[in-house]
Amino acid sequence: MEEGTKGKKTIFIGGIGDDVDETVIYEHFAAFGDIIEVQLPPAPTNPSQPTEFKHRGFAFVTYSSPADAQDAIDNMDLNELRGRVLKVNQAKAMKGLQPPDGNRAIWESEEWLQQHAKPLAQSGGVQGRTAQQGSSAEKDEEQTNAEDADAMEE
Repeated sequence: MEEGTKGKKTIFIGGIGDDVDETVIYEHFAAFGDIIEVQLPPAPTNPSQPTEFKHRGFAFVTYSSPADAQDAIDNMDLNELRGRVLKVNQAKAMKGLQPPDGNRAIWESEEWLQQHAKPLAQSGGVQGRTAQQGSSAEKDEEQTNAEDADAMEE
């Protein structure tokens, strides 16, 4: 058994035909050990035909021991099942589907804000433009006042 697959009891079976159901998978894979569970993820169905069941073309089988799972992989990978070649290997955890902090927006994290967000005056938004216009207006007013003071002295 390979390093890192010691505790793995669930296998992935890809390339399953439409005519295969959980019973067929159970019958073909039970020869390698005690099966705890067979999962055949459903495909999105047509609302006008609710009785029609379609799967997504793959399944997961969970064995009672990692050795049984490895036996199934060794014996069934690249074998045929009802005219279709199966791809059988260790099931991997789904990555990237769930954000680490649940359903929070990324910009709600203080670390992200500190790294990516600019202060309002530098952001280029309405408040930033208003602040820039306000500071340039103050400079213009100071310059006008200075010119007025020079004109009065003359």
